[in-house]
Amino acid sequence: MNDVPIGILFLALLLLILLSAFFSSSETAMMAVNRYRIRTLADQGNRSAKLVMTLLETPDKLLGTILFGNNVANIAASTLATVVGLRLFGDVGLAYAPILLVFVVLVFAEVAPKTLAAVNPERIAYPAAWVLAFLQIVLSPFVWLVKIFANGLLNLVGVSVQAQNQALSSEELRAAVNESSEKIDLSHQEMLLRILEMEKVTVEDVMIPRADMEAIDLEDDWDEIVEQLATSHHTRVPVFSGSMDNMLGIAHIRKMFYLTHMADFNRETMLSMIREPYFIPENTSVTHALTNLQEQRRRFGIVVDEYGDIKGLVTLEMILEEVVGDFTTIVPGMDDDITAETDGSYLVRGNTYLRDINRQLGWELPTDNVKTVNGLITEQLEHIPVASTCFKLGDYTVEIVQTRDTSVHVARLKRLS
Repeated sequence: MNDVPIGILFLALLLLILLSAFFSSSETAMMAVNRYRIRTLADQGNRSAKLVMTLLETPDKLLGTILFGNNVANIAASTLATVVGLRLFGDVGLAYAPILLVFVVLVFAEVAPKTLAAVNPERIAYPAAWVLAFLQIVLSPFVWLVKIFANGLLNLVGVSVQAQNQALSSEELRAAVNESSEKIDLSHQEMLLRILEMEKVTVEDVMIPRADMEAIDLEDDWDEIVEQLATSHHTRVPVFSGSMDNMLGIAHIRKMFYLTHMADFNRETMLSMIREPYFIPENTSVTHALTNLQEQRRRFGIVVDEYGDIKGLVTLEMILEEVVGDFTTIVPGMDDDITAETDGSYLVRGNTYLRDINRQLGWELPTDNVKTVNGLITEQLEHIPVASTCFKLGDYTVEIVQTRDTSVHVARLKRLS
């Protein structure tokens, strides 16, 4: 190389550093691309995205090609820098040339290109994929040899070299939705998060408790039944005889009310028109309950416990509200479950679900063992409380405002912090 002009050597050294920068940025970009976005673009016909997906299917071959090229460029640059240093500074250049080259390679061929690729992986990966695909073919003998030894070594230590399944878990999906807040409308983001939570929610968490169910007792006076048909705010209600555990079916209120003016409409006629009830175990997830209701073409089901006793009812609207939020019409005469007070406290009804309070107020009331405010209070006190009873629960204060029979009707809750 003594006959080669020094300018040519510097130009060759610059090209080797640029080549090293290309391989370094390509490696980072190919590993950092969003594979789900790439797959979407590939399905839409983007040729570069298709090529990137093809290369990523065999990561050992891809990395073998990149690292082979990168190491060749770095070793050649090191040799050439030594020659240049020797020609310019003699024996002193042999000591300083490698040190200077380490700094240049670290900054211009490693850190800067990899940082750029990490910030804009697709911009680097798309054009690089075509070059790497070509080099993968040209260097296939060398890459195959390296692959045999590398994979053999990994197999010896029990590491599989097969591409791993990239399916996201529910927690990873939740994190992805949270991180995409700038690209997804807030209301849509909340819906997606609710859908991810639905598998953990059972019908017991969203049902109307047995004590709050509106139902028709066929053993009541007929005039009272007609009055109930005329004043009910619901389209369908359960029908039982004597005890709610003796559930007979579901009545279509509007359809039956139109017939009450006819002389031949009576208990027997009403009984012939009701539809058999559809029962749902209390531990059924709302996703499965939704699927079952759709298959059975039902609007709601009767929730039962492990002994077959009726616990409450769940409607299709309640399940859908788990996704889209509250949308059903408020029944006249009923107060809001959660009412804000001027002192920062909240008046809540005893049958209000703790999940609803946590969701609306951003609180963290415990929901492991109980579902409602009444259940939380009785669990903590271990007896039926009386009005004006107060106690502290973690970061919250609880005051019983009103009781009814054996349960808490209204309570006041306040977050201390």
